[in-house]
Amino acid sequence: MIAAMVIFFVVILLIGGPIFMCLGGAALAPYLVDSTFKASGDFLTRLMVGGANSTVMLAIPMFVLAGVIMGVGGISEKIFNFFAYFVGRRPAGIPCAVILTSIIYGAICGAGGPAAAAVGAMAIPIMTRLGYDRKFSAGMVAAGGGIGLIIPPSLGYVIYGSLTGTSVGAIFVAGFLPGILIGVCLMVYAAFFCRKHGVDQAKLDANFHELRQKGFWKVFKDSFWALLSPVIILGCIYGGLTTPTEAAVISVWYSLIICVFIYRTIRIKELIRLLREGVAGYAGIATIIAFSTSLTRVFEMLNMPAKIGAFMTATFSQSWSMLLAVIVVLLIIGMFMDVMPSMIIFSPLLYPIVVGMYGVNAVHFGIILTSTVALGLITPPYGLNIFVSASIADVEPGKMFKQCIAVSICYFIAMMFITYIPSISLFLPKLLGFSV
Repeated sequence: MIAAMVIFFVVILLIGGPIFMCLGGAALAPYLVDSTFKASGDFLTRLMVGGANSTVMLAIPMFVLAGVIMGVGGISEKIFNFFAYFVGRRPAGIPCAVILTSIIYGAICGAGGPAAAAVGAMAIPIMTRLGYDRKFSAGMVAAGGGIGLIIPPSLGYVIYGSLTGTSVGAIFVAGFLPGILIGVCLMVYAAFFCRKHGVDQAKLDANFHELRQKGFWKVFKDSFWALLSPVIILGCIYGGLTTPTEAAVISVWYSLIICVFIYRTIRIKELIRLLREGVAGYAGIATIIAFSTSLTRVFEMLNMPAKIGAFMTATFSQSWSMLLAVIVVLLIIGMFMDVMPSMIIFSPLLYPIVVGMYGVNAVHFGIILTSTVALGLITPPYGLNIFVSASIADVEPGKMFKQCIAVSICYFIAMMFITYIPSISLFLPKLLGFSV
């Protein structure tokens, strides 16, 4: 039966079928092979409906919609100007401002692709105008967008928490330091690149002088409401005022208020279009969640977690070698599969093995898993952020290979620290009293 599931999945994938059809075909395969198997079409349909009907999962469309609204409302540009006001004169100042903007914007939308699109549409034209290499500019935006999946509130954390029963609030807190560590590593690389290849200092000085002429208070006033958004969203969660789902709803209303009434970058008549974009952005995720729920149940019925666990415990006697093997496998899969399907498929499959059999902390593993699949956003051949940033920078994705390798190495180094120093992830949750 397991062989039939693999065959169905691979065949549908090779003929160009969407990922939800691959998941559905694999889930139905055991019943098609053996009609006495319980997982019939009706049974799987009920599982799909139940999987999509989750209060925790409701946070995902809300954060997606908030990201759409703030992307159209030009929030990323206001955040970028605030950081560029302080560091824009330094050779690597603008690339570092891009990373910082990605971190803040990621704390608003909770996803990697939208963060890369919103920040890239604003930052790449500025970086190329100031003389930075187009491929380097696109690479920094692609890498910065990946942090959007690691800095809370992250859609990946919501999926992991809801599928494994781990506290979403604890994972949100745990994601802060890992996200910042990855950002620091990328900034170090930016400084090295700019020092090695040089910059057009005259253009940087002119742009910095223009920004400084506005004055600090004007720049701060213009960016204040944008910078306040992650403080409000995360403050509601960590202050115990709301659940992550309720905070996601607050993020939608807050983004609407500041974009429509304060910044006035969105008109009322545009809201219907934005709602459609939000629904379109979530529809694919919801479908995948529904189908993967049925596939996960079939995995359990076939006792696959126990079989995989037995194989892993026989192969890897130590947790450090097992984690390295999991990371390598996920990195390879991430080269060909999008982030959300990876999270949805592997969270419930690996959780009982890594946490239950090897004793890895559940919150820590959530950070490891999310960070690993986030790296798939910038690894060729199918990294989503590569195509997003390349299209904005007007360069061929294939010509970004060298930059993608460089930023991926920085990302991977940070990920090794995150994996093998659990306190990086668990320090803040323990400090704030979460049970981890």
